[in-house]
Amino acid sequence: MLWNFNFNLPTTIEFGNGNVKNIGKRAKELGGNKALLITDKGLAQTGILQKVIDSLDQEDVNYIVFDETTPNPKDVDCQRVYQQFKDSNIDLLIGIGGGSSMDTAKAIGTLLTHGGELKDRYGVNLLEREITPLICIPTTSGTGSEVTTGSVITDTVTKQKEAILDIKLAPKLAILDPELTLTLPKSITAATGMDALTHAIEAYTCNVSQPISDALSLYAIELVAKHLPLAVKNGNDIEARENMLLASLIAGIGFDNSDLGAVHAMAEPLGGLYDTPHGVANAVFLPHVFEFNIPSNLEKHAIIATKLGANKEGASLEETAYEGVVLLKELASKIGIPDFRDLNNVNPKDFSFLAEGASVHLCTQSNSRKLSRSDYLKLFQNAYEAVPQH
Repeated sequence: MLWNFNFNLPTTIEFGNGNVKNIGKRAKELGGNKALLITDKGLAQTGILQKVIDSLDQEDVNYIVFDETTPNPKDVDCQRVYQQFKDSNIDLLIGIGGGSSMDTAKAIGTLLTHGGELKDRYGVNLLEREITPLICIPTTSGTGSEVTTGSVITDTVTKQKEAILDIKLAPKLAILDPELTLTLPKSITAATGMDALTHAIEAYTCNVSQPISDALSLYAIELVAKHLPLAVKNGNDIEARENMLLASLIAGIGFDNSDLGAVHAMAEPLGGLYDTPHGVANAVFLPHVFEFNIPSNLEKHAIIATKLGANKEGASLEETAYEGVVLLKELASKIGIPDFRDLNNVNPKDFSFLAEGASVHLCTQSNSRKLSRSDYLKLFQNAYEAVPQH
């Protein structure tokens, strides 16, 4: 194979237990005089936000707190926050939490530097300048948004998720402190962990994969397979937490330099319509898309299966690859991911709308096997009709 690829990592990464205490110094180094802290109310009550504030106070960095971020961030909320703070001389953003807080921070940064409306920036490379300097502090192990050049926002008019994709969106700094993930509830640990696994699998199998992202993705798959069940079982297992945060990070770097595929093309319309947690949506579709994609690259899917634990002696590549489908279903069941039919508000009458949204999603172009709208419709139906795993 003759490789021809680019690899970017515009974000500086600091990884280690307790290093959230450095946020004040890092904010000052980035020239921050007045920071906008973007988080959610649940996280604000855990004490994590206070650790950030204490560090900023120690370095005399001024700040404003916005703690009303919601899951699957909405365009109208981002516009409202921008209007609220656009005249506040904000020169630094700090996103604290899961992907929703970090994506909201990126969207607000876009508005602070470009004005107008978010819908004018949906697409690839439509930003004219870098956004307001951004520091991201993830408290979940799933999205990798702290090192990605994208922000996913729900358009409240179309009920579709849209994306701003541009290297000018990249955070300046990612501070990853595994201790901040110790308080994460089991359900969110499970869902975000499956999100990281989906990122790694899709980055590795998509038709624009490249060798550096492949290496990162395979390591991330291995880490999730080993440590996600442990992190769900015992949230205080710091080794499992550390390895899951690392898996999320490197999977994020991987897919940001590769792409995703049909799982995300299905999950994002579902989240846009029903407000389904993104990691859960990925988890319920992952085994079905994985099975659909196997014929496109037997070897890669078999390799993934071995990383997940397939080790049947004498098995062919095909047998090993299909064992991966079973292992993905078993993993989701083991950590308590609900079945598709049990998710709130899911109605088969909406599958045609969802299939249409998936068929025009940007990730569809990168999926390892071509899909039509009818293929997506069948995948939604298959996932809904699947034998319950619980």
